Amino acid sequence: MRNSLEEIKVGLKLLQLERHEDLAQYKKKFLNTSIADKKKEGITWHPILLKKTKIGMGERLIIEVERTDINYPSSFSSGKSVSFFSTQDGYHSPEFRVNGVVNQAKKDILIVTLQADEVPEWMDSGRLGVDLLFDEASYREMESALKKLLVTEDLHLLKFRDLVYGEGRPFFGEELKIDLPELNFSQVLACQKMEAAQDIAVVHGPPGTGKTTTLLAAIVRATRSNQRILVCAPSNAAVDLLVEKLIDRGIATLRIGHPARVEEKILNQTLDAKIALHDSYRDLKKLRKETESYLQLAKQYKRNFGPEERAQRRLLYQEVSRIRELAEHLEDYIRTDIYHKTQVFASTLVGAGSHHLKGMVFDLVFIDEAAQGLEAATWIPMLKARKVVFAGDHCQLPPTIKSIEASRQGLSTTLFEKMIQRHPQAAQMLQVQYRLPATIMGFSNQQFYEGKLQAAANTETHAFSPDESVMDWVDTAGAGYSEQVESESLSTFNPEEAQFACQYLNDCILRIGFGLFKEKGWTIGLIAPYSAQVRHLRHLIFDTYAFPNLKAFSDLITIDTVDGFQGQERDLMLISLTRSNERGEIGFLSDKRRMNVAITRAKRKLILVGDSSTLAQHEFFDSLLRYVEEKGAYRSVWEFL
Repeated sequence: MRNSLEEIKVGLKLLQLERHEDLAQYKKKFLNTSIADKKKEGITWHPILLKKTKIGMGERLIIEVERTDINYPSSFSSGKSVSFFSTQDGYHSPEFRVNGVVNQAKKDILIVTLQADEVPEWMDSGRLGVDLLFDEASYREMESALKKLLVTEDLHLLKFRDLVYGEGRPFFGEELKIDLPELNFSQVLACQKMEAAQDIAVVHGPPGTGKTTTLLAAIVRATRSNQRILVCAPSNAAVDLLVEKLIDRGIATLRIGHPARVEEKILNQTLDAKIALHDSYRDLKKLRKETESYLQLAKQYKRNFGPEERAQRRLLYQEVSRIRELAEHLEDYIRTDIYHKTQVFASTLVGAGSHHLKGMVFDLVFIDEAAQGLEAATWIPMLKARKVVFAGDHCQLPPTIKSIEASRQGLSTTLFEKMIQRHPQAAQMLQVQYRLPATIMGFSNQQFYEGKLQAAANTETHAFSPDESVMDWVDTAGAGYSEQVESESLSTFNPEEAQFACQYLNDCILRIGFGLFKEKGWTIGLIAPYSAQVRHLRHLIFDTYAFPNLKAFSDLITIDTVDGFQGQERDLMLISLTRSNERGEIGFLSDKRRMNVAITRAKRKLILVGDSSTLAQHEFFDSLLRYVEEKGAYRSVWEFL
């Protein structure tokens, strides 16, 4: 077994492998590639129209652009860095580019915070486009964290380092009983474990077990003892969800991060917004305006002027320096005041390296969705911690890794997983789940959670009606629904299965009652493991009139890959398993953790559509099929043809 320093060095090497692969994939998509090809890859929008401009929080320039050609995929999402360009003659050189960060990405609209004081004139010239940029900064931050860990002499970090890599052991004080009537027994045990921990505690939260609720209860309790707290998660969306819930509980929270990377509804919790809302901000704005006016005056003097004008200009520049210094002091005072009033700081894992948190040490760092955070990224907030709480579920989706080799060598194994494996005594599993009826829960419970989960009493009432089953597998074996490969993306799809899945969903909703879905706002999800099948299902439901009833429900329907549904639930969930071939090949359907996410999203009914003759050649799907048969939930497609 490697010692801690060797393990960190291996981690650095794997991170560099991942970075090279990520960059290589980006360059392959981007460099020496036509705009048409980049559009097919989803990394360029062109042409786009500049629709709106406005000044947002912190005097930042925000623009809205719309693409006129939406028949292409899109990899743009909030938080991504982008670069605008023009294909108009005379505007091809790099100087006619301006960068920004995506606030919000829709099917045909991007809202972007521009890294400029004003919209460049060439952006009005037409033939505008926008490219996705490579994220270099995150890799720099992660590498820096691991390098600090190699040479640190900080006693807390040395303790974490030894503990995580197996040479130390977690220490717990006495677990004092706490009274939290709103939590169940295992959630209370988790809170007791977190409070008793001296260094690291782990909360293992399977689907629907109220992990976020438990974490929030622990954070709220910690704020009462005036501890300095940092809350992190791998993604902006996960951080924003926590911030929103903390605000609802009246906890003064400061969201660290570029405002463009923050959900609009919690923008008021960002540093820029809090500075703009501060009592002294008017004075700061006044000083900035004075600086601007003195600079304008100074610029009016031409080169050929005499000693008197020269002296006058020098005085003006001296005044600019004096006012700038005053403004800096005032801004420091405002920031200090905001920090003093903050109970919880919140950021992404990489965002914890922000200069706004430089030199700060936190009594307690909570890391949510820790089983999805790269090891190197997880160390960034841990470098600032006296005590750490991990929360997540290593039986669901791992981090997204681009390099197959880095993943094979262990990059996909997270600190959360290492802690659970090496120090199971540091973990408390949440055991009561509130989402899935017992029939849907049962298979995951057997396969992943050692049968420890209990379905809460409320799940007994989740079925749509006493006559409606909560689970179906419709077996398409023998129907000739063969998979195909999309020529451009090389992604797998199955058009006949997609057609049947939509028809089955349509009939199911009709049987339950279209009116009830509208009245109660019941949500519907369609999962396909392959992006080509997702696109095919979207086309059938949203772009054609093949299923007018489903199209009428488009506001209640979400169609996505498994990854798009992590952490979410839907009342009715249908999974199109897609694979159907004579060779028994199922590709990444063999990733059991991904399937665990898929089959644990349904609150009232789960429908699986798939070919047993292909899938059941694999042990996992064979077990699932046997489970479905035991529950009387197996149907054959021949019943419906």
